[in-house]
Amino acid sequence: MAQRNTVGHRAAPEHTHPDDVPVETALAALADPVRLTLVRELAGSADWTRTCGSFDVPVGKAALSHHFAVLRGAGLVEQRDEGPRRVNRLRREEFDARFPGLLALVVR
Repeated sequence: MAQRNTVGHRAAPEHTHPDDVPVETALAALADPVRLTLVRELAGSADWTRTCGSFDVPVGKAALSHHFAVLRGAGLVEQRDEGPRRVNRLRREEFDARFPGLLALVVR
């Protein structure tokens, strides 16, 4: 039986556009202290410079993946794979167009 090579291959992350996000979903995503830390740190970083493991948050890998999935689902974060690394950017312009001023309030 042939073995499938799955090393280095993972599904690309799915993203929700902020236009498709209800305000309750956005607020719920931002209400969690870990996710708020992720958003604030991304707000202070250049796009695509932060890997998932570069954040100093008190959760393990599985929980961190969950938090990023919630942020993607709320239209706040976009992720892409660069080789073995997954890098992130805050969808500031798109999110601000949908919820003007909300990000400015939470990243202060």
